[in-house]
Amino acid sequence: MPNQIKGFENYPLKVQKLLTAALELTTRNLDYKYGSADPANGGMDCSGFVYYVLQQNEMPDVPRDSAGQYIWLRHSRQFEPVMSQKDDSFELEDLKPGDLLFWTGTYSIDRDPPITHAMIYLGREKKTGNRVMVGASDGRVYQGESRWGVSVFDFKIQRRDKNGDGKLHPTFVGYGHLPGLQE
Repeated sequence: MPNQIKGFENYPLKVQKLLTAALELTTRNLDYKYGSADPANGGMDCSGFVYYVLQQNEMPDVPRDSAGQYIWLRHSRQFEPVMSQKDDSFELEDLKPGDLLFWTGTYSIDRDPPITHAMIYLGREKKTGNRVMVGASDGRVYQGESRWGVSVFDFKIQRRDKNGDGKLHPTFVGYGHLPGLQE
């Protein structure tokens, strides 16, 4: 899979190592398993995937849940908020491979801040030029097809306004640079 990502060989070595470890997990047929941060359980949840990959890549300070991961990067002044609804927004100009991506509203939870989902940004595919990410999900899409478990997924902002239907509307809130990763 690294060979399918545009410019992967030019990424900083730490980024290559992190993303290679993340992509290796996609080859293990792992399910989405809420509460798990260990592939030995047969699956992981979104923040468990991020936690496991970062722990394996010498980032022992990473918190276990997505809200904690968000706070960790906000606190380190490494977070870029995204308010735009467009995939070509200037707000994505500083998005780098290895960055963590954050959403709110993917499931109902009383949490402050209300961050409910995290993934790792991979970069752009050579074949399509589309932005892709890696992580654990219970139904996100890759090339038009819903996928469950640990996989590669399309990264699009796709904001949806709440239209009074009482349903959850996942909203992308921004991305954070991992401390020391781009060196």
